[in-house]
Amino acid sequence: MNLHKATAFLMSFMVLTFSAGCGKKEEPEKDIRVYTSFFGARGNKLSKNNDIQQLIAEKTGAICEETWLNEQEDLDTVFSDMMISNNYPDFLVPDGENCRKLINAEAFIPIDNYWDKYPNIKNFYSESEWNRVKSDDGHVYTIPLFSSCYQHDTATSHNDEAFWIQVRVLEWAGYPEITTLDEYFDLIESYIEANPTNENGESYIGYEILANDTYFFSLDNPPMFLDGYPNDGACIVDPETLEAIDYNLSPTAEKWFRKLNEEYAKGIIDPECFVLTCDQYYEKLATGNVLGMVDQNWNFNSAVGELPPECSYIPLSIVIKDGIQGQYHSIAAFNDSTGLGITKSCTDIEGALQFLNDLLSPEILTLRFWGIEGVDYEVDENGVFYHTEEQSKQWRDSEYAKNHICLYNYFPYYFGMNQDGINAYCPSCQPSEFYKNRSDDVKRCFDAYGVKTYVELLNEASENPAWFPMWSYSPPENTDSAKISNQINELKHQYLPKIVMSDDFESAWKEYNEAYNKVDSQIYFDDLTEEVKRRKALTE
Repeated sequence: MNLHKATAFLMSFMVLTFSAGCGKKEEPEKDIRVYTSFFGARGNKLSKNNDIQQLIAEKTGAICEETWLNEQEDLDTVFSDMMISNNYPDFLVPDGENCRKLINAEAFIPIDNYWDKYPNIKNFYSESEWNRVKSDDGHVYTIPLFSSCYQHDTATSHNDEAFWIQVRVLEWAGYPEITTLDEYFDLIESYIEANPTNENGESYIGYEILANDTYFFSLDNPPMFLDGYPNDGACIVDPETLEAIDYNLSPTAEKWFRKLNEEYAKGIIDPECFVLTCDQYYEKLATGNVLGMVDQNWNFNSAVGELPPECSYIPLSIVIKDGIQGQYHSIAAFNDSTGLGITKSCTDIEGALQFLNDLLSPEILTLRFWGIEGVDYEVDENGVFYHTEEQSKQWRDSEYAKNHICLYNYFPYYFGMNQDGINAYCPSCQPSEFYKNRSDDVKRCFDAYGVKTYVELLNEASENPAWFPMWSYSPPENTDSAKISNQINELKHQYLPKIVMSDDFESAWKEYNEAYNKVDSQIYFDDLTEEVKRRKALTE
């Protein structure tokens, strides 16, 4: 069904839904409350009369005008200007550090003062999870996003960190089992030796690294994964002692950087990697000539959306040696460092809360993520949602999405299952829908490894421990812990690229160790340990 037909269907659907009844006059249009918002992230603006946004407005009596960070804006400056002017949009989603500043500036209203009247909000998280969100004064000011899983994980794509490899490399090698760091780079080296250039005579980049200030994790945190730990960010956590452990100088860290140093010397790693901006990194991926990298899927996915199917990236669970079980895939991490807040500039707080409450109702959740029955999806005799071929095509069309689909994706929603308990929360997590929409190249890869989804190539996600993830914690400004954390980060930015590029790894690694050991890093890791234990205690 094309957009014109879908819109016509929608108009008749709305008339039928909201008329007083057959043979009666239609009820007058209800007043629609309009709210404003700003999200500290890049996003796509919907068209003014987006079909489903308008339908949600009719059903809830409210609409939100979404504003996203643009490429010319500096995030800190945007929020600083708001605090100076004391003027805010109705809804606000800051990053972690600015969230703390906004709460201290009393920019947000305390949601828990009102939520007894809004059960969908209050029940969105458990009591122990809300306890993690509470500020020092005991109030909840923001609702964490992307952190609530209904019933069980249904992810089909891996949105997080992994070692990625193009599917054509795996096909060329006969779909081998690749589990260790050495095997991963051996595969890339062998492919380039046999295929030094693409069909246009362009040289391949065996391995790319994004290592600027914002996205340094691709360079510095792989030792955590290589040793079989989940993504706690700046540390690994001993589940028995609850101790936060420093991995920066671990034996695995040394092996990781030694391997990068070797591959850089061989020309496998892009020689320009340490001077790339984010945009330059994305541009290199978009050429299709980058065979592998470590990255978070959410960071690079939009840059590779137009690549031919043979360039699709496959996630691999790479560890430092055989016998270690990788833990790359996790259930939605509970990020209590930031979230959606209602600001004191909102003149209709209860209406804004009602809008949030309505967005979490089963009917509206289905509208947000599946669309309109009969237009965007069908339902079989068992209640299972599915797409026709035409519906599947239009759902993936960017112009159709702009004019028709309204995820409100920076407002709260559940991962996992739809509230009906039958379907996944969105089409891309419905197993049958996911597999049938893969390219032939990816299907051949899945079939070779005996899987139907990207996630099955990794570990099965277990229940997240109470403290997870520790990357959501940052020490309060001006504390000793914060100062040490900054010193560690400055050292890593200064030394790690040099280590990779060095002609003398031993000397470069020794120099880094000596500089690192002059910092009293234990102050920071003791602070992380206290936070681990604090979070664990909230669940007991």
